[in-house]
Amino acid sequence: MKGKKDFRQRVRCGEISGKDVRRLLAELACGKVNDCVKLALEENVCLDKLDLRLLAGVKKNDKGLVEIMLIDRLKILEQLARAAEDADTGMETLIQALGSGEEA
Repeated sequence: MKGKKDFRQRVRCGEISGKDVRRLLAELACGKVNDCVKLALEENVCLDKLDLRLLAGVKKNDKGLVEIMLIDRLKILEQLARAAEDADTGMETLIQALGSGEEA
């Protein structure tokens, strides 16, 4: 949990990096929804112990029907692909600048 705490502190201070963003997007794209389902179906759940980052919403009707709404993983994957492309482009620019003796 230490890494997550450090990340949260960096977010509060506005010091997150592109690497942090790509890591978080990858975690969201591949995360498990078990805790989201647990929240919707079980009673007396300890919220502090649940990972609900993938949860967008929960609806329960009077007949007992439960609807669990999750984040759109396709959009997350698109953002991750864009972030990876941006990182690659930045690295290519740096390598080209180093090769030609220019400043990046």
